[in-house]
Amino acid sequence: MSNNNEQSGKCPMSWHGAKMDFSAAMSYGDYLGLDQILSAQHPRSPNHNEMLFIIQHQTSELWIKLMLHELHAVRNQLRLGDLPPAFKMLSRVARIMDQLVHAWDVLATMTPSEYSAIRPYLGASSGFQSHQYRELEFLLGNKNAALLSVHESHADIHQKLSDTLQTPSIYDEAIMLMARSGFAIDQERLERDWTQPVAANASVKAAWLKVYQAPEQHWDLYELAEKLVDMETAFRIWRFRHVTTVERIIGYKTGTGGTAGVSYLRKMLDVVLFAELFDLRTDL
Repeated sequence: MSNNNEQSGKCPMSWHGAKMDFSAAMSYGDYLGLDQILSAQHPRSPNHNEMLFIIQHQTSELWIKLMLHELHAVRNQLRLGDLPPAFKMLSRVARIMDQLVHAWDVLATMTPSEYSAIRPYLGASSGFQSHQYRELEFLLGNKNAALLSVHESHADIHQKLSDTLQTPSIYDEAIMLMARSGFAIDQERLERDWTQPVAANASVKAAWLKVYQAPEQHWDLYELAEKLVDMETAFRIWRFRHVTTVERIIGYKTGTGGTAGVSYLRKMLDVVLFAELFDLRTDL
């Protein structure tokens, strides 16, 4: 026998305890802004596979947004010398990078023929233009002032990237923390031009080596070092999967944004962010 709500066509107030009426309350979709998120996909081609291409890159940008949220907080914690919260955040960033590695598996289901059908509709748009990815690299120490020009047409984005370029990276902050902890670090390394890429420094390597030779005496710095190594390892794998996926789909064609495509991406694989942390392993 139907209840009164079913007979009248009205929504029941609850279903097995779950609230059903959201006419005057915030719903799941309201909280997450799903109307905006799910209406943000606008394929330009008639090809079925473009939806995959769009969602792949949109979700990647959301994950990068979370990484930036975490890494800015990590940098602040390093400045404060409060490491335990930083450890949790660095672990989270490494796991996000793992997630992005597996996302390439989904995009790799797109064949060269399928991508060729949508490529003419992409114009000059390219992942190279991702301001969030650029900010991520700046935070991690891979800095290049010339790349700011890509974002000159967006003053707020350009300013944010410029600020990140001109301030110490996460690794810079880690090294300054070591100096405050009593390790001998060259003054020129502590007062360097923050807009330049990080270069390996003998005093930094010597300091990290002391940490690794007596981890029980320097446990916080030892754990920080391993968290940084974990994160860079995940970052390298993410970049490698990017290269192999691009090669699988477009071969050695020029990228839509004008880069050399795969050959450019392969050069990026040679970038080492925390050089001393990897170099010292040979000496242990």
